[in-house]
Amino acid sequence: MTFTELGKRVRKHIGQDHRYAHCVRVARMAENLARIHDADSRKARLAGMLHDLARLYSEERLLRDSERLGVPVSDFERAHPIVLHAPLSAALAQAEFAVHDPEVLSAIAKHTLAAGEMSALDCVVYLADGLEPGRDYPERAELAALAERDLRAAMRATIGSSLRYLRSKELPLAPATAAAMKTFGVEAA
Repeated sequence: MTFTELGKRVRKHIGQDHRYAHCVRVARMAENLARIHDADSRKARLAGMLHDLARLYSEERLLRDSERLGVPVSDFERAHPIVLHAPLSAALAQAEFAVHDPEVLSAIAKHTLAAGEMSALDCVVYLADGLEPGRDYPERAELAALAERDLRAAMRATIGSSLRYLRSKELPLAPATAAAMKTFGVEAA
């Protein structure tokens, strides 16, 4: 399937132009970051395009479809179902888009919370999702420029930025993100 054909299928699946445009921007940025950091740019573009297949699902549907597709649901995810959209999107990529590459599926599954173990491809997609040009927050451009220079430093800075956001909104920290903080040396203070 060509990238154009994939895009048409993703657009139909998502059913919203705004979210589809985000997926296209993430795919493009992930492809670019992968080229810069010697990761597989084709896999990065594919994971970027498919990363938000379940993002617009209701909490009930996230939980129901996770169970239906055998996606494990942690206590944190049950309490905050929106984060299930990442692993569920990976399951949908496999079930409905015939993606079986474990590296692509991992990048999709880890794009929201990060994880204690992340490949370069996982990092590229995580960063592309949070730093694509359609995002609008003060640090975005600086973090995106850092992502082009130093993948690990960008992970540390971007996870740190996410931590500050969570604290400002008094939102809980996911265990997967806490593990990523340790891996990338993000200070909890």
